[in-house]
Amino acid sequence: MPVSGSAGRHGRPRLSALGLALCAALLFLAGCGGGDGGDGRAGVSGGAASGAAARLLDGSDGADWAAFGRTYGEQHYSPLDEVNRETVSRLGLAWSVDLPLGNSVTGPVAVDGVLYTATGYSVVRAFDAVTGRQLWEYDPEAPEAAGRKLRQGWGSRGIAWWNGKVYTGTQDGRLIAIDAKTGKPLWSQMTVAKDDVRFISGPPRVFDGKVIIGHGGADVGSIRGYVTAYDAETGKQLWRFWTVPGQPGVDDDETTRIAAESWSGEWWKYGGGGTVWNAITYDAELDTIYLGTGNGAPWNHRIRSEGKGDNLFLCSVVAIDAKTGKYKWHYQTTPAEAWDYNASMDMQVATLEIDGAPRKVLLQAPKNGFFYVIDRTNGKLISAEPFAKVTWASKIDLTTGRPVEMPGARYENGAQVELWPGPNGAHNWMPMSLDPRTGITYIPVLEMPGTFDDRGIAMKNWQRTPGNANDTGVNFGLDSDDPTAGTGALVAWDAKTQKEVWRVKIDSFWNGGTMATAGNLVFQGHADGSFNAYDSETGKRLWTFAAGSGVLGPPITYKVNGRQYITVLSGFGTSGALFGEKVARFGWQYRTQPRRILTFVLDGKAGPLPPAAPDHPEPVADPEYRPDPALAEKGAPIYGRRCLVCHGVDVKAAGLAPDLRASPVPQDAATFNEIVRNGALVPNGMPRYEELTDAEMAALRQFIRSQASKFRASAAKN
Repeated sequence: MPVSGSAGRHGRPRLSALGLALCAALLFLAGCGGGDGGDGRAGVSGGAASGAAARLLDGSDGADWAAFGRTYGEQHYSPLDEVNRETVSRLGLAWSVDLPLGNSVTGPVAVDGVLYTATGYSVVRAFDAVTGRQLWEYDPEAPEAAGRKLRQGWGSRGIAWWNGKVYTGTQDGRLIAIDAKTGKPLWSQMTVAKDDVRFISGPPRVFDGKVIIGHGGADVGSIRGYVTAYDAETGKQLWRFWTVPGQPGVDDDETTRIAAESWSGEWWKYGGGGTVWNAITYDAELDTIYLGTGNGAPWNHRIRSEGKGDNLFLCSVVAIDAKTGKYKWHYQTTPAEAWDYNASMDMQVATLEIDGAPRKVLLQAPKNGFFYVIDRTNGKLISAEPFAKVTWASKIDLTTGRPVEMPGARYENGAQVELWPGPNGAHNWMPMSLDPRTGITYIPVLEMPGTFDDRGIAMKNWQRTPGNANDTGVNFGLDSDDPTAGTGALVAWDAKTQKEVWRVKIDSFWNGGTMATAGNLVFQGHADGSFNAYDSETGKRLWTFAAGSGVLGPPITYKVNGRQYITVLSGFGTSGALFGEKVARFGWQYRTQPRRILTFVLDGKAGPLPPAAPDHPEPVADPEYRPDPALAEKGAPIYGRRCLVCHGVDVKAAGLAPDLRASPVPQDAATFNEIVRNGALVPNGMPRYEELTDAEMAALRQFIRSQASKFRASAAKN
């Protein structure tokens, strides 16, 4: 049965009397939130048995989905098989919950019959996983606390669970532990400096009684990346690992001592980048943490490091000791990075038979389009092959482990070059999955090139635009005449042989993460509003569900009372919204698209969802508009640096924020000023830009209104 959304977003923890009673009953029956989880299953925690750790082992029974990737190894795989190729046609909606405005593209977790989500800006809720009844809600009120940090990021990608606690990161940089039974915060740690540009959007990970978190921000400020580990019970900081070096002679940390020789110039003035905003994997067998590091700050290697050096540990997989945070090894996927080809995509650990022998491997399909199989005991490359169209490099040299770059790929001498993939990558943060029985991974592939050049950029005296603005030191574009640009694919890729098994072409761009199951199924949501199940051996679509809006969040599955449930969150948004018409064409408007928690079970009888048709924006009249091309031209770069990520290329929005071409707000200077400079909509996630001058505001308004005028003209022709 459908369950309507509950109380509003403000008010800190909320627990209804009915919810408290229901939760208490669940705790009594299932042992939720107490001690080791109440089941006594063996695990690893400092060598001792721990029920909490047992749920997170890759070989666990699948009753719970207790981490972003279900288990430590981030495989996004479940051994449950009640829903399988033969039964999936009976899959029906068990319940749904409507969610408020804001981000709903997150990975939930489910433990002991309770489902936990973090939507919007890390508003955490708990639900009875069988009925969908809300048990509690906790709102950290992150937008109000974020200040300028609100100018980047769109909310939470996921949460973590450990020993009766739920962990969430916030836009303003807090890591918060919440009591899984009551929704009350137990501890909170500020993981970043209050006034820097760092923010959290990725899910925390837990391991061996610790919780680890990184941050984003390298595209908008001069920062160097790091990860921090805390005691999961108390919040005490245990260790911190810096991912790029600081200033030699000033910053005396391990990374500076190891990696500074791979940088040139005064890179520390630009921060360096290398943020760990998404990918963190724990190897319980080797007691090792693997970090997937981000791009350089700025992207342009000639600015960042005088065009010299590999710039470690940018765009790398870095292995560190899980107990001490000390460096073990690294493998760099994109040396001297210059295209935003970061390695922040999810990483799976497994033992696979390769060339007739079992190998302990780490798998990653990062942005640059090559699939990497790495020996996780020592960081040595085993194999690497392209899984998508790649034109920036011809291959990965297996002797050196380095890419063989194509001539001109580094846009030398101001020349513009089109490269596949573009800065969006061939695979972005939406996770792939691995079936450990077969060694086959299922990758949500993006098909889009990008253009790069640095014409008009003064290399010797480049200064970053202040105020948390997108400023990469590179001119890049996303236009292409290629008919496949702006499409996607679901690719089954054999990690053992580095061969494609099958490929399903998808008309939509920016599709959801995948989940593989022992029922020989692969689940994935699409930007077009469908949630789908595919035969994992053939790629044949066996089942589909019309969700009423794009489905980007990664699905999960779990068991309650002997029945297998599947949950996914619907709603379109995230940084994919910046791609304009490529994704806006599906008609998922910020205010009107439905956002829901959808839970399925065999023979589910909740019935169809309320009808929801795509809602395309309509032009609004602007009788006082007067063209001023010169003023609009001044407003274009302001829009590009401040507004594009949320409101889209060419002011064509795609669900993350309102379409300003169809809004009367830019027509009225006073209202526009109240929102943009005075922060009237900060609680809704619209940041404040108090430093913009009157002249800049006028130029920005003129640019937006000029795009709205083009929209009206186009609509009139049609």
